[in-house]
Formats: sequence, C-alpha cells, structure tokens
Amino acid sequence: MKKILVFLGIVLSTICSVVRAQDVDNIPDISLDMRGGYAQDFLGGAGRFFGDGLYLNMDGIIGNGFSYSFNQRLASSYYEDNSGFTGTNWLTLTYETGDFAFTAGKDGLLFGSFEYDALDLDSYYEMNSAFYNDVDSWQWGVSAAWYPAEDHEILLQVANSPLSNRHLSIATGWRGCWDWFESYWTASLWEHDNGMAPTIALGNRFTFGDLTIDLDLSTIFGDTVLSGGYVMIAPSYQFGDWGRAFTKVGIEYDNTFFGCGFEYFPLGENKDVRLHAAYTHNNYTVGHLVNIGLTWRMNVTQTIKNIFTKLN
Repeated sequence: MKKILVFLGIVLSTICSVVRAQDVDNIPDISLDMRGGYAQDFLGGAGRFFGDGLYLNMDGIIGNGFSYSFNQRLASSYYEDNSGFTGTNWLTLTYETGDFAFTAGKDGLLFGSFEYDALDLDSYYEMNSAFYNDVDSWQWGVSAAWYPAEDHEILLQVANSPLSNRHLSIATGWRGCWDWFESYWTASLWEHDNGMAPTIALGNRFTFGDLTIDLDLSTIFGDTVLSGGYVMIAPSYQFGDWGRAFTKVGIEYDNTFFGCGFEYFPLGENKDVRLHAAYTHNNYTVGHLVNIGLTWRMNVTQTIKNIFTKLN
C-alpha cells in the first residue's frame, strides 16, 4: 500500500508541475505494467489464478545530454523481497556525448543472451532457463558504450558480481544489427569467493520476414554451481500487428526447458494490452504448466496530457 501511495504521489506532483510550467512536452514517460491470469499444473494437479507483478516505469530527459530511467517492482511473484532498492530493477543516469554514452546506477548485467535480456513480464515461467530464474540480472555498477557505426555498439561494464555480494564483475560486449541478423556477444569475468568465473555468451537473432529465431550460446568456466552454460533456440512468427506464435527449447547443466504459446494484441499496433496462452515445462521445477493471462500497461503520461488538455 505504501508503494502505491508513493506512486500516486509521483503522478500528482508531476501533474502539478506540468500545470504550473504549462509545458506538456516535458512530462516524463510514466507507466504501470501488470500481468495476471490462470495457471494449471497438470503434473501436480493444482490450478490457481495469479498476479505476476505490478511495475512502475519512468523515463525522462534532464538536458545537456543527461537522461534517466527507472523501473520499480511495486509487487512481484518472481521475487521474495520487493522493498527498497531490492525492488528496483534499474535506476540509471546516462550522459551521451558524440558517439559515446556513460551510465551509472543499477542496471541489467551485460550478458550476451536474448533470453536473459527479456523482462519478467515478457517471459513465461518454466519456459525459462534456471540461469534466467536464479541469477539476478540487476546489479549496481557503471558502464560505457561506443557507437563506431550505425546499429553497432561496443560495451564495457564494471558491476557487482552476480555470484557474490562482496565481489565485482567486468564485461565487454558487442551489439550489431543488419537486415537479417542481430548480434549480442559478451565476454565476462565474474568474481566469487573461490576465484574468477570467465564467461562467454553469444546471443544471435535471425530475422526472415515475419519469422525470428533467437539462438543463445553460453559457456561458464570455473568452480561454480553455474559451470557449463546453456544452449537455447527460440523461433517465433509474427502475424501482422495482432498476434505472435512462439516456442523455445533449451538445455543447461542437467536441466531441459521448453514450451510454446501464442500472444494476441487486440489493439493492433498499440501493444498496451496483450493476451497470452502458453504451455511450459522445466526439469528444474518438474512442472507441466498451461497458463492463460493478460498483460496491460496504464500509460500515465498520456493520462496526464489528457488532463492538461481539458484544463486548458
């Protein structure tokens, strides 16, 4: 309840600031994302309605090359503790100048995997790898990006290690995009109590018309519970603006995960409402789940603009 009140306070203060300044174009982008539905575990014989989470998003421009981005879990079934900064997915301040960008704060760990890059509300339960579910991708640190050419960026990040709250990690990466291929490749060193865990992760995305195929390959060395890495392939097909069919198969450590499903967008180009149906399985959790759900976004910024328009 306190987090909801804080959110309402942010909205009201933003409205008041806009009304006083008479500048509707400088409102930050604010939204609330939520997903819920019904899940049936056929192996365990249990079924229930659920709410996955309620997330607050805020993005804005300060000026002179500075911008900020913020995402807070107001509630989530994925995490036991949503309090304080533990409930903050990312909170970043970025400075851009020429072909360079510098970011500080809590941000996503640099790891070359399209699966690992996906947000909670865009992934599906037991269809995820144990690596995705168990290794916290949100870490405090600093990063830099260099854009040597259009659609290409070289990345460097120093952040807290995902293997220990007392050590650091360092990673470098390359993201590139062509008409039919997108790369997300990284090399990292994750420090832990017993030494270093070198990692290589190669995220590859192939696009052929409406068909997209993600192929993630990773290797994790060193004496850790994550040693070995994983392989994942995830084809999907886009049906215009209204639908997407998807599937995923992956192997890691001693675990296999797979699933398939369909997403329906009743508003077409507007993706603020999404219906889904999915079947998922994961040896790690030993479940065969079928779930049907709804994801929606409340666009607070647009609501504020509508209020501002009526007031004038």
